[in-house]
Amino acid sequence: MSLQKLAGGAMAALLAAAAAIAVVTAAPAEAAVTAGCGKAPTLTSGTRTISSGGQNRSYILRVPDNYDRTKPYKLIFAFHWLNGTAGNVAAGGYYGLQGQSNNSAILVAPQGIDNGWANTGNRDLTLVDNLVSLIEGDLCVDTTQLFALGWSYGGSMSYAVACARPAVFRAVAVLSGANLSGCSPGTQPVAYFGIHGTHDSVLNISLGRSIRDTFVRNNGCTAQNPPEPARGSLTHITTAYAGCRAGYPVQWAAFDGDHTPEPVDGTTSTSGALTWVGGEVWRFFSQLGSTTPTTPTTPTTPTTPTTPTGACTATYRITGQWQGGFQAEVTVTAGAAALTGWRVGWTFGNGQTITQAWGGRVTSNGSAQTVVNETWNGSLAAGASTTFGFLGTTSGANSVPTTTCAPA
Repeated sequence: MSLQKLAGGAMAALLAAAAAIAVVTAAPAEAAVTAGCGKAPTLTSGTRTISSGGQNRSYILRVPDNYDRTKPYKLIFAFHWLNGTAGNVAAGGYYGLQGQSNNSAILVAPQGIDNGWANTGNRDLTLVDNLVSLIEGDLCVDTTQLFALGWSYGGSMSYAVACARPAVFRAVAVLSGANLSGCSPGTQPVAYFGIHGTHDSVLNISLGRSIRDTFVRNNGCTAQNPPEPARGSLTHITTAYAGCRAGYPVQWAAFDGDHTPEPVDGTTSTSGALTWVGGEVWRFFSQLGSTTPTTPTTPTTPTTPTTPTGACTATYRITGQWQGGFQAEVTVTAGAAALTGWRVGWTFGNGQTITQAWGGRVTSNGSAQTVVNETWNGSLAAGASTTFGFLGTTSGANSVPTTTCAPA
């Protein structure tokens, strides 16, 4: 069944939602396999639930046929549109990527609250974090090969993922999206593919251009106005930006059409016709190959800060927890004087480990953890704050540790 038909009356509802919502460089993560590699998996294809942020959330998982526990797979998140469902996305082949991937990717379609992605209080980003941790802990995933895509409100959620989790997701594809689910901090590069109709009557193409340009800037690409097809041409034009940082391409495809996830060249009907979207998205994702792992450096032992007390504080809180894993966030606040860098330390008391982090660089030495700022969030005015977060594992108790904070 056509994704456009499944959308039903979503166009008018999303237009109202859009009207109501105000419209440092990081290298690609090194390739690494997850804890799920080599394990007999417990996750299987189908509709499943997960506790996230104090709520039971559902998602549909698609594990490749003849899954090989020794082979690291791509992991692709596919977000539904406003008033759509995870079931719609799965029924439509995950925007065509199920067929394109040919059993080389694990696919997941999360279900939004109220069939949307308002991401209130980052609840939907928390769901994504929780699902990443769950899937990587049970299935074999290449951590350099996480991707996200979605149409309309789902495209907006993919944009939010790119802004908030650049160290986790390698690339996103935003189909007819806008800034509806937030963009924080939105300062680091991510490979980005935007697709939009030139006469979109729900989310004007100017909204798609605007969010595209976030990553034109972040990725260091040469600014330009890519060509777009003429009205009535029933074609699309795909442009690869020049000058982007190595490994961080930006691509833009404008098509002569309205608000649809399935544009087809030469016709306004999608009945029986094949859209070009899935193929182009898959080619964009596939060009971003895994990098070769490097030998890890020996971690250093955290030292007791010698700077005056009150230079900064660090507040640790657990934002999500599930069997075997958790997510935490630490807020760093400058004291009476401005900071040009910061260092936070703590010691886990229950054998916890950190598996992924964003917003800070982690060094672990057994249970002792040290996190220093990234290049983009180290400078804080007096009294100003920033946050970093991480995913972790735990085998039982998960007490909140005592933190230290000092200028770096």
